[in-house]
Amino acid sequence: MSDCRIAITGANGFVGRALTRMLMEQGTPVIAIARPQTTCEPGVETKRITSLDAVTPEIFAGAQAVVHLAARVHVMRDAAADPLAAFRATNVEGTLKAADAAVRAGATRFVFVSSIKALAELDDGRPLKETDERRPPDPYGVSKAEAEVELREFGARTGLEIVIVRPPLVYGPEVGANFLSLMNAIARGMPLPIGAVKAQRSLCYVDNLASALAECSTHPRAAGQIFHVTDGEDPAVADLARRLGVHLGRPARLVSLPVGLLKMAGRVTGRTAQIDRLTESLRVDSTHIRDMLGWRPAVSLDNGLAATAEWFLAAHPARANVR
Repeated sequence: MSDCRIAITGANGFVGRALTRMLMEQGTPVIAIARPQTTCEPGVETKRITSLDAVTPEIFAGAQAVVHLAARVHVMRDAAADPLAAFRATNVEGTLKAADAAVRAGATRFVFVSSIKALAELDDGRPLKETDERRPPDPYGVSKAEAEVELREFGARTGLEIVIVRPPLVYGPEVGANFLSLMNAIARGMPLPIGAVKAQRSLCYVDNLASALAECSTHPRAAGQIFHVTDGEDPAVADLARRLGVHLGRPARLVSLPVGLLKMAGRVTGRTAQIDRLTESLRVDSTHIRDMLGWRPAVSLDNGLAATAEWFLAAHPARANVR
């Protein structure tokens, strides 16, 4: 049992709930901070805020560390008139307000859950390291990169220990977005034109990310560091689909189209970014957190995919009956 009370913003989200569960199982006191009418883990102390503008020191009272997950997340088609301004308002200004409230409440550490998009979208021929130059690809990535810089400056001024964690794609039970769409397509038996795609992508199982965040909240050597967190495997896109098919009990129907043809289709349909995510590699080097903190992912990629597929089939029983 830990004496360190940890506050989690965005505790109702995919990662926030996994982190809350893990900390509670370890006996660590948790303050879950979430919007009204959202669901957090049963039995956790919960405080409600309408937005990050409403964060006050009282929200973090009694917490020694804050894990900041609340964010405006990346979407494929952003309806905001000025997406960058909208992302900055939450992911930069809102994050700094939360950090200021945390330090005024007496917290000593602030763990910021950033994104690999704060660094880059593609890996440039080798796995991305924490020390690589930031080249964010879109407004979401720009806002995360700016928040990283401003948080570190804030920490230097105030003495608040800043830890930055950059995960790649996070998956697991209750996952949504593109990963859920991929499982849906495989379960439906839809043909996928990625059989010839050899691009590799790093992934992070949600419980692996949760354990890394828990470690970053208390480990003395984490202060001031930036960490990449992955499962430690970089599957090819086609192999990922095949492995998911095995766990879903429905072999993935992969069609081998030339990558050049896929890219051309992306340009014609205005989906270049989406096609690039399928055909270009994004490998992430996570050796720094392993060497610095001794952290290791407890769940292998294959076991993580199995758990995710099991959840999917339970949540979509009609899919489980299609073989």
